Amino acid sequence: MPTFDLAVIGAGLPAAALVPTLREALARSGTAVVQAPPGTGKTTVVPPTVAGLTADRVVVTQPRRIAARAAARRLAQLTGTRLGDLVGYTVRGEQQVGPATRVEFVTTGVLVRRLLRDPDLPGVGAVVLDEVHERHLDSDLAVAMTREVAELRGDLLVVAMSATLDADRWAGLLAAPDPAPVVDVDAALFPLEVEWAPLPPGTLRLDARGITPAFLDHVARVTRSALEHHPEGDALVFVPGAREVGQVVSRLAGALGSGAGIDVLPLHGRLSSREQDAALAPGPRRRVVVSTSVAESSLTVPGVRLVVDAGLARRPAYDSIRGMAGLVTVSESRASAEQRAGRAARLGPGVVVRCFAEQDWARMDAYAPPEIATADLTSFALDVAVWGAPGGQGLALPDPPPAGTLAAAERTLTELGALADGHVTARGRAMAAVPADPRLARALLDGAERLGAKAAAEAVALVASDERPPGGDLAALLREFRRGGGPAAQRWRREADRLARLVPGGGKGSGRGAGPVGPGGPAGPSGHGSAEAALALVVAMAFPDRIAHRRGGRDDPSYLLASGTGAVLDRGSGLLGQEWLAIAQVERSATAGTTGAVIRSAVAIDEATALEAAAALLVEEEVGTWTGRKVSARKVRRLGAIELTAANVRPSPDVARAAVRDALREQGLGLAGPGVFSWTDNGRMLARRLALLHRVYGEPWPSMAEEDLLSRWQDWLVPEIDALVRGTPADRLDLTSALRRLLPWPQAGRLDELVPERIEVPTGSHVRIDYPEIDDPDGRPVLAVKLQECFGMTRTPTVCEGRVKVLLHLLSPARRPLAITDDLPSFWVNAYPQVRAENRGRYPKHPWPEDPLTAPPRRGTTRSGR
Repeated sequence: MPTFDLAVIGAGLPAAALVPTLREALARSGTAVVQAPPGTGKTTVVPPTVAGLTADRVVVTQPRRIAARAAARRLAQLTGTRLGDLVGYTVRGEQQVGPATRVEFVTTGVLVRRLLRDPDLPGVGAVVLDEVHERHLDSDLAVAMTREVAELRGDLLVVAMSATLDADRWAGLLAAPDPAPVVDVDAALFPLEVEWAPLPPGTLRLDARGITPAFLDHVARVTRSALEHHPEGDALVFVPGAREVGQVVSRLAGALGSGAGIDVLPLHGRLSSREQDAALAPGPRRRVVVSTSVAESSLTVPGVRLVVDAGLARRPAYDSIRGMAGLVTVSESRASAEQRAGRAARLGPGVVVRCFAEQDWARMDAYAPPEIATADLTSFALDVAVWGAPGGQGLALPDPPPAGTLAAAERTLTELGALADGHVTARGRAMAAVPADPRLARALLDGAERLGAKAAAEAVALVASDERPPGGDLAALLREFRRGGGPAAQRWRREADRLARLVPGGGKGSGRGAGPVGPGGPAGPSGHGSAEAALALVVAMAFPDRIAHRRGGRDDPSYLLASGTGAVLDRGSGLLGQEWLAIAQVERSATAGTTGAVIRSAVAIDEATALEAAAALLVEEEVGTWTGRKVSARKVRRLGAIELTAANVRPSPDVARAAVRDALREQGLGLAGPGVFSWTDNGRMLARRLALLHRVYGEPWPSMAEEDLLSRWQDWLVPEIDALVRGTPADRLDLTSALRRLLPWPQAGRLDELVPERIEVPTGSHVRIDYPEIDDPDGRPVLAVKLQECFGMTRTPTVCEGRVKVLLHLLSPARRPLAITDDLPSFWVNAYPQVRAENRGRYPKHPWPEDPLTAPPRRGTTRSGR
């Protein structure tokens, strides 16, 4: 059996020092956690070390395809063997392994697929999980699944490797009840100088459209300056995405020119293997490598002594309200910035130049959030269901999935037929076997039956590609790929061939291309033939909730999606004017006006095909609404939220009742303001009296709070609701009798005794009490009465058996307030003389006796004698 020469492989690498400790840890417990900063050589040293402890293959995971290929190539070079012999790799769509392969580098997604296909991992003696600190969703899942396999097998060696100081956490996740041993490797870092290059005044890093050209100019300008001031070694420039890599490379190549003696190279996951190798291999001249975060920890770019950091990162984000997933550009975390900076101090003293102000450092997050907290969980939910742990229950995950996002994912899978009652179906297992988003897997399998495997696979590969279609027009990108022979088109063809081979039985009509689609035959909605019609059908089958209909006229760029989300096309899109779209990608954007979303990738589709692809969303229903104080109804046919046809109809009882209940929830009863009902004065007064009784006595007197009345509507409001259902307008109903249904028995007989409507004053008048509003907890009953009618009245009136004093508003003959009191005896003694002096001349025809307690009360003037 071939072996590895660890002395040669580990020469000059700090990680070589861990070999004895790691062997001992694995021999003792079968698990270990290796903690080592980037650049220490752990990815190179650990796999062959583990291979010496097992006769079977060692599988090593990497978070990205580029890292898996590079790590395999590096180890093969150090062993002096051809790639695919002793050391190999498997990534999506590409494999170089053989029967003698002892160490195989794979992406975490490949490992998860293998585990789902065969959890025993036959022929595998060890799994090394690298870069677990990056917290990709597949990485978290691979850790949890591998732990379960190791517990069941007993002979599987497992190593997790992290570049940050969280080894104890991973040790607890990797083994139980005792944590896995932790093996540390110290990094031999050289001094690192940190420089700050804040943006010029008025320059923004991000605007509504994303990263600004002015900021990319700044990054290129800072890089040129840093190259001049720090002439030692190569430079590594970090920007967030492949698009920005290309733009900065273009700026630097143009500015430096061919005579500068500097090569400017891109590095990201979309490049061909040859282009990636060029960036990862030393060159004859000084180099500037412009990279995404792939070079942050999982790749080593040789010769780097200078790092220029744009300070931005791309993270997955899921909008649960709109059901949209995508990548967002944000400020990097401090942990990420430190890892990037460390790349400059591996070979000797280095420099990092950060393209932002030093004061921004404190505002940055300490760590990036794990993907499980921010990403779409549809693939995760399907994987754990196939694994036998629906929702991830029982799995040793570093963090649990957010309940809301997980529920949304499970609803999507249920609609796709992958789950039933939370458990995976046979259809779901078939979808999980396709290494693609479950929506695209569904479209591939179902589309192959309708269109043939080749046409379905071409469409799915196009949607899954990283290329952004011009103007968001997927059909235009398809035509471009079919005509062109560039790297992107070649990748698309390879991926389409791979996907076609995954279709069981090759699909109906496999290899024949697309057959007729929709009632119009082979011609699609845009008139370019069956390939684009097939594309439209596949996109609609993958994302039925994203089928969209134009809101207005032909020039209107805004669309309504079947999901209920609004989105807009860019004004320059070739799709403008299309009535129906099948949307593959829609993102949040500040440039999208009031919709908040912009269509990034779509294809025109005819209505018949849209309705066929999203048949599960077709609904015919009667919709009732509360308008003009009565119920109206329409018979509606809709595709999700998109209304297709509607006609006015007489509301059925059930629909009318639901509309009334909805109106009551939204508008309320109308007691304290506008609402469904028009209350009479008697009805409002009864509600106020009952509210005071509830405040003073509590139960059994009913609460008059709006929410309490609505929660008890079946106890008192049924006849009135039935009247509304029969078509009686709300303003013809008197709710006084309805409220009386809430009166408790036998206490109801004391209502007028406890809270009388009126109080008799000395003249014999029965004056109405104004009870406080139902939502005024401190309000008092008020009796507004002419002062002269109260002569001889020595006690302040009360209600509720004397528990609540009535507040007297004593009025002038002109019914203007003269005094307010709840202590009438005190008023006569202390305040009345002043009131008499101020008003006897103003109202001379009315009595103003010196002694009001012995004077006869009067309704009218002195002369009238009343």
